[in-house]
Amino acid sequence: MFDLKQLEHARTVVGAAMPPTPARAWPLLSERLGATAIVKHENHTPTGAFKVRGGLVYVDRLNRERPGTLGLISATTGNHGQSLAYAANGYRVPVTIYVPHGNSVEKNRAMRAFGANLVEHGNDFQSAREEADRRAKLDGLEFVPSYHPDLVMGVATYAVELLQQFRDLDVLYVPIGQGSGICGCILARDLLGSTTEIVGVQSTEAPSFALSFAAGTVVRTNSSNTRADGMATRVPDADALAVIRKGASRIVQVTDDEIAAAIRAYWTDTHNLAEGAGAAPFAAALQEKNKIRGKRVGLILTGGNIDLDLLKRWIVGEAVTGGEVLV
Repeated sequence: MFDLKQLEHARTVVGAAMPPTPARAWPLLSERLGATAIVKHENHTPTGAFKVRGGLVYVDRLNRERPGTLGLISATTGNHGQSLAYAANGYRVPVTIYVPHGNSVEKNRAMRAFGANLVEHGNDFQSAREEADRRAKLDGLEFVPSYHPDLVMGVATYAVELLQQFRDLDVLYVPIGQGSGICGCILARDLLGSTTEIVGVQSTEAPSFALSFAAGTVVRTNSSNTRADGMATRVPDADALAVIRKGASRIVQVTDDEIAAAIRAYWTDTHNLAEGAGAAPFAAALQEKNKIRGKRVGLILTGGNIDLDLLKRWIVGEAVTGGEVLV
């Protein structure tokens, strides 16, 4: 998909807009895990999530090779849309983003603040995506898929940062939504010659990639009802699946309850707020404690963009009803 020279150029593009995000070993998380837990804090980017890197690289190429583009259009549940709006704003390229009805209020506000024209359509991401693709053809706009080589190359820059700082990672847990993050990690690992095992993470309520990984072909699901909206995928990308099947050792499925517990652990142990997809890797690692005991474990905290209302209803509410005390 890209070589090391191209990846280094992507690092230059991303580095011009933001510093490397922190990667830290957290002792309290490590105690819970029975292993050394090293967190890559993509919640510390300018948009609060890893996807800004892909947007920056995509728009950089657009500016160099397709300067006459009338505008960009895409679909998202939040972080992908924020990344495109943030990156395109610097070049004054119009961006239209489709989101499903009921999408995160705060992510919608952020996309508008970064300059996106926001349109609500359909009941889930797939419906919004199909409508955005249709409008792109009607209006002569460039449709930006959630999985694209430039987006993967951009987000791969966080994997390079992590794997160069911690060269002895035994295993790395990465959430899967549309696939750019885990594919970026796999390709960066291979280009660097690292031996780190990469494990994908999905929600039990949106297991399309996990089912496809097991079947060896694309498997669609009829719903994606996880509260971790960054992993709410019904239709896997075939190209992403090919990279994942070749380069990941397995995909672990976690429940929304397990994700909620991981979000609470991040808050109490590190005082970092994780969105659902961002906490899912820690939830998966906890599920596999016996398998990874004593190892050096990387966890991608992909973002911290969770609505306050959802946080209260899902995370704090479940802690109270479950008898857990947040301190």
